[in-house]
Amino acid sequence: MPTKAELRDDAMTALKRSVAFARAELAALAALAVVALGLMAFVELADDMTEADGQAFDQTVLMAMRPFADDPHRAWGPWWLEEAAADLTSLGGISVLTLFAVMVIGFLWFQRKWLSSVLLLAGLAGGVALSEGTKALFERERPPEIYQAVETINASFPSGHALLSTVFYLSIGVMLTRAFPRRRFKTYVLGCAILIALLVGVTRVYLGAHWATDVLAGWSLGAAWAMALWLVAWAVQRLQRRHATGLQDAPDPVEPSA
Repeated sequence: MPTKAELRDDAMTALKRSVAFARAELAALAALAVVALGLMAFVELADDMTEADGQAFDQTVLMAMRPFADDPHRAWGPWWLEEAAADLTSLGGISVLTLFAVMVIGFLWFQRKWLSSVLLLAGLAGGVALSEGTKALFERERPPEIYQAVETINASFPSGHALLSTVFYLSIGVMLTRAFPRRRFKTYVLGCAILIALLVGVTRVYLGAHWATDVLAGWSLGAAWAMALWLVAWAVQRLQRRHATGLQDAPDPVEPSA
């Protein structure tokens, strides 16, 4: 017959498992909500950009960023702010993201995080396909060249920089949260990922490369795609816990106690 101490330990173990299960389910529901809200926001923005209200909003934001009628190429703020924006906006460029992706995927591969590395690669490749496909579908013109402080090469809607930076940095942030047991570390890492994506999007408008609705649409579609990938990883990991086969991440090593 089990003792009181054993029964208490069994009860605590069952409680911890129940809490962990509830948290996992809530996280999946939250991710699913982000996917749904992101897609709805994208559809709404795609509709608004063709209407007078949406175009007026875009024009108002552009004029706020470029308020000098005698010199439209000049942005609001001190001279160095435009230089800083040009540096920050490159964090969402395909060349920079590809370089970062190669380094991160290589690191994950060496750590035997097979599933994470494949999903990150699929996420960035899928993000590029989404960006180019939707640009070709909507074929929206960029803001007038006189306002543009950087070169642009394709259609405007949605912002590829905003979309890809959201997919990449949000995916990395979510992956890193799994490495930290404390909530404040998780919040900090995820907050940094979101901040980078936000900065990239804002700089696209500030530099006259995109309309505001382009960036909002890029953020929305990027967040939906990133969370969809997370849901795939979550579902695959749950399935593999039962069968222990197929593509999966190696468990994190346990740090030796001091």
